[in-house]
Amino acid sequence: MPAFDTAPLILGLVALLAYLLGAVPFGIVMARAFGLGDLRKIGSGNIGATNVLRTGNKLAAFLTLILDAGKGGLAVLIARFLVGEDAAQVAGLAAFLGHLFPVYLGFRGGKGVATFLGTLLALAWPVGLAACGTWLAVALALRYSSLSALLAAISAPVWALVLGHGEIVVLCVLLAALIFLRHRANIGRLLAGREPRIGAGK
Repeated sequence: MPAFDTAPLILGLVALLAYLLGAVPFGIVMARAFGLGDLRKIGSGNIGATNVLRTGNKLAAFLTLILDAGKGGLAVLIARFLVGEDAAQVAGLAAFLGHLFPVYLGFRGGKGVATFLGTLLALAWPVGLAACGTWLAVALALRYSSLSALLAAISAPVWALVLGHGEIVVLCVLLAALIFLRHRANIGRLLAGREPRIGAGK
């Protein structure tokens, strides 16, 4: 972990602003912009890109993916530029929590995979690329979005150590634990053989 030298008040302000950015539900925004209806009443009800894809609109899903990843990455980059590395990690965690528990939606948010990957890319791009590669490899091989996310999450702390970014290992472990927590239902369906595959339909 980095040394936390920044004043607690500044870190608190960083956390608040990053949380509010992370809480923006871009999946719902894109669904409405493309006339797809209320995303929370479609498919799994999740507000992320995978559920947007279930509507059949690939462009809306792609934009949701980029924007959800971007809000995590942007929070990290701005905090790093304006304050420092300790603030960057605080911002990454806060933006991630904002996506999971958005104040704008009564604290019922998404599962955080895109935001997780975007945050990692901004914190340490080699680790982020390795985690993205893990997600993509599993998705292409097995076509389970949830399993791809789980393996990418659990691999992130390992990649951080292997690639020489030990300062983010603790944060990676925390983010991975939250992803597993948010995927409890998916884990149950995977074990029961009832988890839908990517591209299985609306």
